Amino acid sequence: MKKETDLGFHAYIRGIILIGFALLMLAFIITGNIRYYIATNMMPFIYFATGVFLLLGVIQIIRSTSKGQEEEQLCDCGTDHSMEGSAVRKLFIYSIFIVPIILGFVLPDKVLDSSVAQNRGIQYGSGILTKPTAQGATESTSSSTSRAEAYLNDPDGYMDNLTSEPDETDEFSADEFYTEEGFNSYYDELAEELLQEDRLVVTEENYLDVMTVLDLHLDRFEGKEIEMVGFVYREPDFDDDQLVVARFGMTCCVADASVYGTMIETSEATHYENDTWVHIRGSIGKTMYNDFHIPLIHLDKITEVPEPETPYVFPSFGI
Repeated sequence: MKKETDLGFHAYIRGIILIGFALLMLAFIITGNIRYYIATNMMPFIYFATGVFLLLGVIQIIRSTSKGQEEEQLCDCGTDHSMEGSAVRKLFIYSIFIVPIILGFVLPDKVLDSSVAQNRGIQYGSGILTKPTAQGATESTSSSTSRAEAYLNDPDGYMDNLTSEPDETDEFSADEFYTEEGFNSYYDELAEELLQEDRLVVTEENYLDVMTVLDLHLDRFEGKEIEMVGFVYREPDFDDDQLVVARFGMTCCVADASVYGTMIETSEATHYENDTWVHIRGSIGKTMYNDFHIPLIHLDKITEVPEPETPYVFPSFGI
């Protein structure tokens, strides 16, 4: 009888934990703070997980009150499914799941800021032609950047090398993305569309696409007016008149977030602290930084604005 009571108690606790996770995700969804952690294209999975956790939690609680649980545990598999160990061990195991739930409700939700940018490094423009400026940039990122540069410098030679040295480890190589029919043609067409606009307006939806277009066709956009919103960031080696207007780009969740920034030169740079959200308007130019040509905005107007409802930007997957 005691063992049956013990099994019912553990089933009840597990049900509470599952419902706790479901309520935590539901709270994030209702408040809108889920946007701080998950990309918008992942929301269907969050809705599904919330429903499943809630359902399983209810089932566990119902099971905790049912009779005959001891017999249910003694199946023919030869394994005792009951939870063994001291009370301290059991408390520690459950705390691994309970503590995150409590912290999720108690700790304030906050958007990624310049301190994270400093650790992860910032990519100027779309990042396909430059390397993250943080010292901890990974070798894989550098390798990917080198492939992009090789293609842009000599497309025919690059594609010949791919043909003669196929990558047998991957069914679909990332290098296939850089083809005339895919990567290049998409951004060529987008560049033509943007050149027809009176002013280049950078939004959350087109941010990464516009940054990529500027990387690939910067000479064609020099002198064109541009406006965008981002947070202020500075590298340690910046001059007093330099700052970056940046956004965090997210594909799945905050774990893969990267920082994409555009260089600004203005005498008003010292008036704005890091992490201040600003709306800027100016004209597109070009400058050298860390041996790379990057876009530079000659500032006409800068205005401090509230943090946008959607602080992160996401890939459009339009290719």
